[in-house]
Amino acid sequence: MTVNIRGTEFEENLKNGTGLEFYDLTHPWGLGVPCWPYFEDVSIWRLHTMARSGVLTNRMTITMHSGTHMDAPAHVVEETAFMDEVPLPHFFGTGVVVSIPKKKWEVITPADLEAARPEIREGDIVIVNTGWHQYYGDNNNYYGYSPGFYKEAGEWFVEKKVKLVGTDTQALDHPLATAIGPHGPGGEKGLLPRVCAEYKATTGHDVLQDFPEWEPCHHIILKAGICGVENVGGDIDKITGKRCTFAIFPWRWVKGDGCMVRVVAMTDPKGEYRIETGRG
Repeated sequence: MTVNIRGTEFEENLKNGTGLEFYDLTHPWGLGVPCWPYFEDVSIWRLHTMARSGVLTNRMTITMHSGTHMDAPAHVVEETAFMDEVPLPHFFGTGVVVSIPKKKWEVITPADLEAARPEIREGDIVIVNTGWHQYYGDNNNYYGYSPGFYKEAGEWFVEKKVKLVGTDTQALDHPLATAIGPHGPGGEKGLLPRVCAEYKATTGHDVLQDFPEWEPCHHIILKAGICGVENVGGDIDKITGKRCTFAIFPWRWVKGDGCMVRVVAMTDPKGEYRIETGRG
C-alpha cells in the first residue's frame, strides 16, 4: 500500500487549474551537472539535514553560466546591460520553437532560419532545436562537436528584431568560434586541441580559416540587447514546431553577467486563459 504523506490538500494545491499546457525546456540541474570545459565543478554542501537539525539547508558554489542559463549583454560587451538591468518584458512573450536539425560541426544559417516553421516573426522569442540536446552531458560530443550559430545567424536575428534567442547547444556560437577553438581564453591551441586537430584532419582547414571571429553571434545579438539562452532541453521536442508563450526569468542579480533560468513554454488549447487587467 502506498501512503500519501503529503496529504490531499498538498496534492490539490499542485493541480494545474489554468487550462494551460506547460512545457519545461530546462535541463535538470544539481550536483554533477555538466560544465563547460574550463569551468569549476558545481559544489553543494548540506549545512543542515533533517535528521540532525530538523531543517534542510544547502550551500552552493556555482558558475552562473551553468546548465540552462541566460547570457546578459554585459557578458561579452562592455558598457551594456547587466542581468538586473534588462527590462522584465524581455523575459516574457510569444515565440516559436523551430526544428533545424544539424550534424557535427554544421552551421545554422540565415537560410535555415528563414525556412523554419512556424515562421519567425519580429518580436519573437526564438528557440532553435537542432537535436543536439539529446547529447547533453559531460562528454566531448556535446561540447566539442555540436553545430551552432555564427556571425551571419547573429546578423539575421538582429535584422529580424527578435526579442530573445535560445539554442539546445553548448553556446550561442559554434564551438569552434568559442574558447574551445583558438580564441580568447582558449589560447593558440584552444581549450580542446584534439578537437581542433580533428577538424583540420577532417576538413583540411585550420579552425581560424572557417571561424576567424571569436563568438561573433554572442557579440552581435547581445550588443543589440537580445539576450541568449544556452543548453535548452527538457521537453523541447514536445513543443517543437509550435507557436507558444514563454516565461524565462533570471534572478535579480545586480551586475550579473548571466544567470541560470527556468525556460517555460505555455500553450492555451481552449483559448480561455487571460492575464488579469490589474483592475480590482
